[in-house]
Amino acid sequence: MLTEIRIEGLGVISTATAQFHAGLTCLTGETGAGKTMVVTSLHLLSGARADTGRIRLGAARAVVEGRFAVDDVNVAARAEVTQVVEAAAGAPDDDGSIIAIRTVGRDGRSRAHLGGRSVPASVLGDFAAPLLTVHGQNDQLRLRRPDQQLAALDRFAADAVGALLRKYQTRRRSWLAARTQLLERKALSRELALEADRLTHSLHEIDAVAPEPGEDARIIDRVRRLSELDSLRAAAEAAHAALVGSAESPENGVGVLDLLGGARTRIEAADDPALHTLAPRLADALAVVVDVAAELSGYLSDLPSDPAELDALLTRQAELKTLTRKYAADVDGVLAWAQAARDRLGSVDISEDALAELAAEVDIAAERVRAAATKLSAARTAAAAKLATAVSAELGGLAMGKARFEVAVRQLVQGAQDSAPLTVGGQQVHAGPLGVDEVEFRLSAHSGAQSLPLSKSASGGELSRVMLALEVVLASSDHGATLVFDEVDAGVGGRAAVEIGRRLARLARTHQVIVVTHLPQVAAFADTHLVVDRSDTANKAVDSDVRVLTTQERVVELARMLAGLDDTETGRAHAEELLATARAEQSDRARAEQSDTARAEQSDTQPAAR
Repeated sequence: MLTEIRIEGLGVISTATAQFHAGLTCLTGETGAGKTMVVTSLHLLSGARADTGRIRLGAARAVVEGRFAVDDVNVAARAEVTQVVEAAAGAPDDDGSIIAIRTVGRDGRSRAHLGGRSVPASVLGDFAAPLLTVHGQNDQLRLRRPDQQLAALDRFAADAVGALLRKYQTRRRSWLAARTQLLERKALSRELALEADRLTHSLHEIDAVAPEPGEDARIIDRVRRLSELDSLRAAAEAAHAALVGSAESPENGVGVLDLLGGARTRIEAADDPALHTLAPRLADALAVVVDVAAELSGYLSDLPSDPAELDALLTRQAELKTLTRKYAADVDGVLAWAQAARDRLGSVDISEDALAELAAEVDIAAERVRAAATKLSAARTAAAAKLATAVSAELGGLAMGKARFEVAVRQLVQGAQDSAPLTVGGQQVHAGPLGVDEVEFRLSAHSGAQSLPLSKSASGGELSRVMLALEVVLASSDHGATLVFDEVDAGVGGRAAVEIGRRLARLARTHQVIVVTHLPQVAAFADTHLVVDRSDTANKAVDSDVRVLTTQERVVELARMLAGLDDTETGRAHAEELLATARAEQSDRARAEQSDTARAEQSDTQPAAR
């Protein structure tokens, strides 16, 4: 429930604060006083798009602050609101209410706050959705649109349609995904076949060469050694001969080993402890020379002796380079590419059997969507009859007793550009995100009149009453929400205006209802009467304020609304009579409802007493 609103710099309002209470609140005032600015401010708190043209002349910004109490709304709405506030890291005020703020700057920038935290404007929309429904003057025009009519029917059907719609949407998503996959597979079948041929040819080429991991690096090292074979052998033989001597010229081929051995023998033969200390070091040197000589021997024995080996290695290197030029920078990369190609080839199934299997999956998914759509249409058709009956009854109470309201549910026929039609009942229909149905509200304004679409048959006043009748019917299960009507009585007068006041008063027993009105017949039923006063300031600027009227002030305001008769005794007498009549009817209705409640409670307890 909206408990308070504060407005700064919006339209003709410089600063204004209004307190709201449960029941019916009517907002009246002279034309141009700024009544619509109150509705505009509620639109802003609902996350609507900000319009800098609404900012008061001379003001740098417009600010709207609303305080909402959530204890009196239904459990589902309270849970939804709490989730939004907690997700925004906001917190309730000390009294448990939640404060929402919207600021619109002259530069076009808009800022929003919820529960003390800065949030995107869309979050305010999520917050206000379960708490606040604003019917502006343009909502009557939206009621002519088929999508709004479908939404109204689904809202009336509530759980009967909601679960079926969710099931239909889930199955539709699965069907569209499978259908898209099938279409893509068919469209790409030729490309997939070419890709499979390319992959197969490449794998055959790689398998024919059969490279081994790291083989290219090993061949490079081997080829280098073979290319320098003579110089490497000569260097190794010379080094070996220097260490162990040369067998080919014994007289000149004394090696390092002989020299070191002779030196150690002489030192050990000498009778001097100082020389003996050098013997272990010579032994170590001999061990190192022996090891190096052995390794040089092994190196010489490992050097290739077949001259044709170099040609074979160069041929193999050329084969590997053919692969590395095509598939990767080295042999390891070629092997990785081959493995990825095998995986891809395994996933590319272009056989007719695969397409047939996928087509069968699409058919099964389509049948599931068809079954869900059929049940959804049936539920909507049943709800349409009930909605038509309920709205027609309400119109009878709004001085349209001969009017007949109809709700037609038809299948959406497939269009020329429909990419995903569905066959339902032998007919190709459009399977949209909300089902295969379109809804049309029709109205026969009086007996004998032809039933025509609402967009063609209803006048402004009739459309206002139809919207109000719909809201009364649709709101029967949403206790606690705040409903705002901006001049819902436009184009209405006389007895119809009285009936609108009665309906709004009845609706206010389960909802907080705020109405901007020009009709005294409607304002007379208000539990709280607010007036927007317009005044000229010292600098000739227009300023408006919102205040609550006392009983005597209400009489004066109602008399003013009765063709400007506020300064005549006759006008005030008419206003007092109108106010007394409305109060009497409200009292009678309240007593009747209490009596009905008592009888219902008594009937509930009688079986237990027996």
